[in-house]
Amino acid sequence: MRVLIACESSGVVREAFRSRGHDAWSCDLLPAEDGSRFHIRGDALAVAQEGHWDLMVAHPPCTYLAASGLHWNHRREGRQAQTEAALEFVQKLMDAPIPRIAIENPVGCISTRIRKASQYIQPWQFGHPHSKKTGLWLKNLEPLEPTNVLATPESGRWENQTPSGQNKLGPGPERWKERSRTYEGIAEAMADQWGGCTD
Repeated sequence: MRVLIACESSGVVREAFRSRGHDAWSCDLLPAEDGSRFHIRGDALAVAQEGHWDLMVAHPPCTYLAASGLHWNHRREGRQAQTEAALEFVQKLMDAPIPRIAIENPVGCISTRIRKASQYIQPWQFGHPHSKKTGLWLKNLEPLEPTNVLATPESGRWENQTPSGQNKLGPGPERWKERSRTYEGIAEAMADQWGGCTD
């Protein structure tokens, strides 16, 4: 299966599919963190439009889409326009000529402006003791089935949460990259459950 992992520089999802024998490629404006030759540095939307992919898993940047930052749209000039551009990018990814598509993003305005998420998942459903509610917008794919559901900690908080429930990862230039990295358990589930799809 030819698989495009759009807007990914970490290679986590790409390598999950490649380890199962798929011809998987990541694509991002950034270079591949692992230096892989199976990475296309460029416009993910242009690559998605090429039309020879069987499956695309896309991780569009969430900076202007996530609910956690939308309040800035009324406080910073030009920010609303950036959200509109981000939504247009997501819609074009959804409309790409690829038979099976999954768009991944945190809770945000995709659900209110384009369409509701097909499902929401959490890292703790796939073996990671973390909380990060993430939406999946699916085309011709079944919802992901949890593979390793962890019990809620006695404290009521997951390892990545502060007492108030916020993410522990503090401000910094690499915060966005670390927050956007796909958990390996989720990547493995995608490869296992969606890698066998055929027409």
